[in-house]
Amino acid sequence: MINPLRGMKDLSFEDATRFNYIIDTASKIAQNYGYSYIETPILEETSLFKRSVGESSDIVGKEMYQFEDKGGNDVCMRPEGTAGVVRAFISAKLDRQPNKYKFFYYGPMFRYERPQKGRLREFHQFGCESFGEASVYEDFTIISMIAQIFDALGIGYKLKINSLGCKECMPTYRDNLVSYLNNIKEELCSDCNRRITTNPIRVLDCKNDSCQELLKDSPKLINNLCDECDSDFDKLTKLLDSANIEYEVDTNLVRGLDYYSKSAFEFISDAIGAQSAIAGGGRYDRLVEFLDGKPTPAIGFAIGIERIMELVQMPQVQKDGYYIGAMTPEAIDTIVPLANTLRATHKVTVEYNSKGFKSHMKGADKCNARYALLIGEDELASGTIWHKDLESKEEKSIELKDI
Repeated sequence: MINPLRGMKDLSFEDATRFNYIIDTASKIAQNYGYSYIETPILEETSLFKRSVGESSDIVGKEMYQFEDKGGNDVCMRPEGTAGVVRAFISAKLDRQPNKYKFFYYGPMFRYERPQKGRLREFHQFGCESFGEASVYEDFTIISMIAQIFDALGIGYKLKINSLGCKECMPTYRDNLVSYLNNIKEELCSDCNRRITTNPIRVLDCKNDSCQELLKDSPKLINNLCDECDSDFDKLTKLLDSANIEYEVDTNLVRGLDYYSKSAFEFISDAIGAQSAIAGGGRYDRLVEFLDGKPTPAIGFAIGIERIMELVQMPQVQKDGYYIGAMTPEAIDTIVPLANTLRATHKVTVEYNSKGFKSHMKGADKCNARYALLIGEDELASGTIWHKDLESKEEKSIELKDI
């Protein structure tokens, strides 16, 4: 027997229903905010992620499914969604247009990491990317949209926010942070020591409790912002206050990817264990430029679908459609064209094997049909069909021509 690869799983039955409900709900809300659907390839050039996510990140350094294809190209399966959407944005020369563009996407991502609850090697994300809008009002709108999605799905959350500064205030802060980290480097873990030289900001995100204790007195970027970043962050907090969206300013909140600047945010849940992040994102005003496009302000987010599958409050399922069955073999030739006719406007389940009445009723209940239509010997002789509304329990015979 061949099983799925470790960290990858089939999606069917109740999980598939939950997945589709999440995607449908999030897509409708995104469209209400002016976003249109985009789909990018699962396979991309490895250089795309090295230049965007950053070679110092764990994603590029340890986790990518990377290989050389038969044409000798260095390719990988996408580990995240933003870089591909930005590449598509530049490829279509949209960065040269004066318009603002908003895209939403969903689909599988791939990272070779240790599987655990809510974290798989093949996982799915729903995300949005907004291009061309530099205003902090867009940051607030993005956060509001995520909150609305989680509210619609019945998911409780906590919001954490921070500012990552910009190219004006980040360099000085980085130097101050590196100086602080070098003084305590012998007490920090090996990952933190590696990041001091490759991406020191990521040290703040270390999950090691002893490291976090050492970092309590580290310099805080939020106290070293330039006037513009400080003003934007202050405005963002005021907008969230006015919208009654509760939040916590987390000075150690950083994004795991190198292309973020200014606003960073994360939605967390206490209901899924240690891996509590269920959505995250922020502003990345320089990524389009990093990938050879014209400088374009941008902001986006991604929701981890597997992270929230168990948290979703599913709506009560309504009975829907028709169940059609034959109670005698001779009736099968009658129910097949009838089913084809009804499928033009309705959901239809057909049982091709002739069965007794009770078996058919169990079948109708199993597929959650609203109506049951059965044909037996008497119905064949009279040109009728037995019809039952499975909610009101009303039964009647209907002439086939009237169906």
